[in-house]
Amino acid sequence: MKKHQLAALPQIETLLQDPGVEKYIENLGRPVVAELARSVVDGVRRSVLKGDSEVPPFSEVLERLLAECGVIGKEKLQKVINATGIIIHTNMGRAPILREVWREAEEINCSYSNLEFDLKTGKRGKRKGLIPLLVSRLVGSEDALIVNNNAAAVFLILQTFARDREVIVNRGEQVQIGGGFRIPEILQQSGARLVEIGTTNISTREDYLSAFSDETAMILSVHRSNFAIRGFTDSPTVRELARIRPDTVLLCVDQGSGVIDEALPGEISVRTHLHDGADLVCFSGDKVLGGPQAGIIVGRKVLIAKLERHPLMRVFRPGKAVYSLLEAGLVRRLNGQNSMVAETLVLSMRELKSRGRKILQGIDRSKASVVESTLTSGGGSAPDESFPSLSVQINIGRKADTILRALRNADPPIIGIISEDRVQLNLATIQPEDIPRIRAELQNLLGG
Repeated sequence: MKKHQLAALPQIETLLQDPGVEKYIENLGRPVVAELARSVVDGVRRSVLKGDSEVPPFSEVLERLLAECGVIGKEKLQKVINATGIIIHTNMGRAPILREVWREAEEINCSYSNLEFDLKTGKRGKRKGLIPLLVSRLVGSEDALIVNNNAAAVFLILQTFARDREVIVNRGEQVQIGGGFRIPEILQQSGARLVEIGTTNISTREDYLSAFSDETAMILSVHRSNFAIRGFTDSPTVRELARIRPDTVLLCVDQGSGVIDEALPGEISVRTHLHDGADLVCFSGDKVLGGPQAGIIVGRKVLIAKLERHPLMRVFRPGKAVYSLLEAGLVRRLNGQNSMVAETLVLSMRELKSRGRKILQGIDRSKASVVESTLTSGGGSAPDESFPSLSVQINIGRKADTILRALRNADPPIIGIISEDRVQLNLATIQPEDIPRIRAELQNLLGG
């Protein structure tokens, strides 16, 4: 009897032809959805054969398949609305790329390009383009080199100049970066030998002077990207280190955040580090600079040339997407266009209130209201600083976690925070074009 019931199981092809399932086929690919359909039907078959249930109606099987597709679909890279109040959110793709920059790079990436073709000679060229010139003009360096991320930049510098030699690092700067990677571990993998100096909160000129030896290749100064040390603390500046280090010892700075001329409290710019005597400075392209993921190394021309010749450069070099996006963004910065971070930090309260009014239009103000909140730059920049902002706060009597989950299930997902047991949507980090979508979702959630 049970086997006879199995004849009522829906055919895989019938499930795949449902309009709701076809949407997931477009987004996930037919083989992926077909495998999910087979898994759902197999699960029903096993349950029937064990006598746990009868064959459910087609609609119920379809609902199970759509639920499975929905779970898998959340893993696909997609747009989200950042309402967290963290401008450079490292879990949300860091800084958004300007649309005009993307449009300019689109033609290059959807066509053939002169990525490694010299238009002057008609022969093979170098994969650099204008970027070294543009970066150098922006930060005041002799030359520049692009790799695929800032960790690669640090590793390449260590491999090139400090393999089998000593690198001095302040104990207070031995940070852990994203994904659990730690500066001492990266240094070890590069083949360099770590020489620790000072303590977590205090390091002195004498600590560095006593650490210098014939084996010392460089001082590596690392930006404390995601924490701050307050109270009784002191350490030499890059300018002071430049004065006391021997001529044979390089001074390299992992600046990290990519601050160029933005007024971020506690942040020392790339340009300042170079002016103060750093030989090489490296930083991320997709943080404060607002470009694609890249590691940017700037500094003395002779050192950049040596980095460029290292065999690992073939491993770390980016592709045309990174070069074209970075190039277009750099031209705009040189022409005076502020970074997205700088623009967001100077948003007026008037603009934020206007965004709040538009979002709450048609919504009962007892259920949601605009409240004072704070904004942070994120992305490892100004970790101890916050700035005034405004947020839409949801005041209905439901658990905050439940509301957050409902907003994450929106299309596109809306990512907020919980503050004092209330869900808040920060008005500074949302994009103006997303306001109608947020309003519609809140109207659906709050019932007008």
